[in-house]
Amino acid sequence: MVQLCGTNTTGKVLLMADETVGNETMDAQVGAVIDKIRPMLQADGGDIELVGIDSEGVVSVKLQGACKGCPGAKMTLKMGVERHLKQQVPGVTKVVAVED
Repeated sequence: MVQLCGTNTTGKVLLMADETVGNETMDAQVGAVIDKIRPMLQADGGDIELVGIDSEGVVSVKLQGACKGCPGAKMTLKMGVERHLKQQVPGVTKVVAVED
């Protein structure tokens, strides 16, 4: 089962995946990985919020605090957040930042 969550800035429909992967939903697995990454971002004055997951496995997040607008934010997303999510959550294809 998949629940409609809204749309991101590109107009793509965001879905909250309710499909079970192992013993957890994909949404729960992504949230758990983000919770592990969050303290590193908070140590530098930033934070991250899970916005949603679309039907193609694209995870949308909102960077907050010092991370929002930081020149290194793209590197953090690709080499940090996306790399960890792809390694630990089957089905994640990409991570994108969305604005308010």
